[in-house]
Amino acid sequence: MEQPPGFIDPQQSHCVCLLKKSLYGLRQAPRAWFDKFSNSLLENGFFCSTADPSLFVLHTGSDTVLLLLYVDDKVLTGSSAQLLTTLIELLSLHFHMKDLGHLHYFLGIEVKRSPYDLFLCQTKYAIDLLTRAHMTSCKPVSTPLPLRSITMTDDTTLLSNPLEYRSLVGGLQYLTITRPDLAYATNTLCQKLQHPTVADLHRLKRVLRYVKGTTHLGLFLHSRSSTALYGFSDADWAGCADTRRSTTGYCTYLGSNLLSWSAKKQPTVSRSSTEAEYQALASTSVDLTWIAFVLRDIGISLLSPTLLFCDNKSAISLTTNPILHARTKHIEVDFHFVREKVSSESLSIHYVPSHLQLADIFTKSLTLFVHVNLHTKLGMGFSSPPNLRGDVKNIHSSKLETEKSDCNRDKSMAVIGEAWKKQNTQVSNRNAVK
Repeated sequence: MEQPPGFIDPQQSHCVCLLKKSLYGLRQAPRAWFDKFSNSLLENGFFCSTADPSLFVLHTGSDTVLLLLYVDDKVLTGSSAQLLTTLIELLSLHFHMKDLGHLHYFLGIEVKRSPYDLFLCQTKYAIDLLTRAHMTSCKPVSTPLPLRSITMTDDTTLLSNPLEYRSLVGGLQYLTITRPDLAYATNTLCQKLQHPTVADLHRLKRVLRYVKGTTHLGLFLHSRSSTALYGFSDADWAGCADTRRSTTGYCTYLGSNLLSWSAKKQPTVSRSSTEAEYQALASTSVDLTWIAFVLRDIGISLLSPTLLFCDNKSAISLTTNPILHARTKHIEVDFHFVREKVSSESLSIHYVPSHLQLADIFTKSLTLFVHVNLHTKLGMGFSSPPNLRGDVKNIHSSKLETEKSDCNRDKSMAVIGEAWKKQNTQVSNRNAVK
């Protein structure tokens, strides 16, 4: 290494330093690498997204290029293949780079391409996780958690070595990147990381048995989709038996593509289901706002207000009726945040029936039919055809479940369509009055 400025020996200025430790292993190495690479991108016309520091965007005429950086791994995409080739050659002059072609595998996520969509899955990662748990030959189950929590005799017996439990639950957390159907179960297991019991280990093994039967399950992203942004918000009031805190669950869509989802215990105890639902609305509004900022940086403008669907009419009325302010003194920050979004017409909240609420899968355990129905609506599917072995009865029941799932999906899309139609009518009427 060359002698750093300010520390050059005047008598041996031609000498270099012998490193006893690689610079790559130092704590400041990631920051120095990011600064060097980002400065090179900024010099070539990119700008850093204000919503996501790892996203760099380049607008050249009608073409757009996106670069996502994770340490020294990069994903580059754009609307012009020629422009991408030019940028790769330009960056190769400053950094040692290797073009791996189309995206197939990135940070444990497998990407399978087709003419009309992308399929994201973590099949290899799921199999490796089962191997770590010594459960590669276990018997699969149909749902992550039982419908009702069963009290076990060893609920208070602590594990002698909780490290394995924490390691496996951490692996499940990373698996939820492409598996929203595991979000609620993983969140439930994470709440026991400090002092896991034998019963918690049994619940973890059940989730892994579910993973065993769904290793090829993943998420579809369709290219022929609209750019309408909307979300579903739900809450399970006082669902935690230990603390009586509620669970927030939400999911956001861009057209027919699922963008983000969350299952998280609320930080405070809610005095009513309305309060729990309203705090869930606030969390979903924050995520929708962040997504809108990312879309703005990319160059996608939202032509209409973002829709947010909730199955609690009392929580919806709080967003528009200031008279109910006396009931929301203790949640005033969330109250004013959501009201500001609604009053500025950047967010529009609509009612959705409970049986069409897609966020239910993030707040509670469900029956087999409801679980399969909801994760199908989330855009999940199998990368390869499932095993067709079984008797005629199983095949017939599977066909009926598929037909019911398609029927419920059509109903959900009809509710969303009616909300968009109602919203566009209100906008047109306001413009006519002006």
